Amino acid sequence: QVPLVESGGGLVQPGGSLRLSCAASGSIFSINAMGWYRQAPGKQRELVAAITSGGSPNYADSVKGRFTISRDNAKNTVYLQMNSLKPEDTAVYYCNADLVGSDYDLYDYWGQGTQVTVSS
Repeated sequence: QVPLVESGGGLVQPGGSLRLSCAASGSIFSINAMGWYRQAPGKQRELVAAITSGGSPNYADSVKGRFTISRDNAKNTVYLQMNSLKPEDTAVYYCNADLVGSDYDLYDYWGQGTQVTVSS
């Protein structure tokens, strides 16, 4: 098992910023892509941003120019810097990691989710 521990969610006013973190630990050989997804009430889970092991990012159109994904491979951690937040960004944000375990099998893990609420 590889737990993904998320932190950084909370309540912020429109136009504000938050930084999410997600750290992976345990029996890891290597981590391929890491990413952030979100799910708002009554909606499907959607990709927000992802980043390859080499650092190439990919963003949903709705967050381009406002959110920045980054990772620290030495710490097995991925970050999501969210600026200019809007009420429509309100959702539970989930971390995802595609990795190779210490047994050399491929795994897809999810974090427990962290609530982000954008409201005045």
